[in-house]
Amino acid sequence: MIRHVVFFSAINPEDSNAIFDGLSILANIPHASLFEVTRNLKVDKINGKDPDFIVYAEFTNQEALDAYKAHPLYKKSISIVRPLRDMRIAADFLG
Repeated sequence: MIRHVVFFSAINPEDSNAIFDGLSILANIPHASLFEVTRNLKVDKINGKDPDFIVYAEFTNQEALDAYKAHPLYKKSISIVRPLRDMRIAADFLG
């Protein structure tokens, strides 16, 4: 299984709902065996600049992850979120 975790922050806090809605589009892509998008609770203040959103997904294999990223809804989500986001950090790992 591949676990896919992506952290995002907003350039402007007033765009938070638009970013959340744009990321939520990804839930309609059928290739993930588990998918979540959530707002960060920001309870650990060590870094000072915490991400605003987390996307977490699980895929059975690399082909499923590749199909997810090739899906038209993935491109739609990017077109909404990319202009509004500041930070994006992604990590994929075997679980």
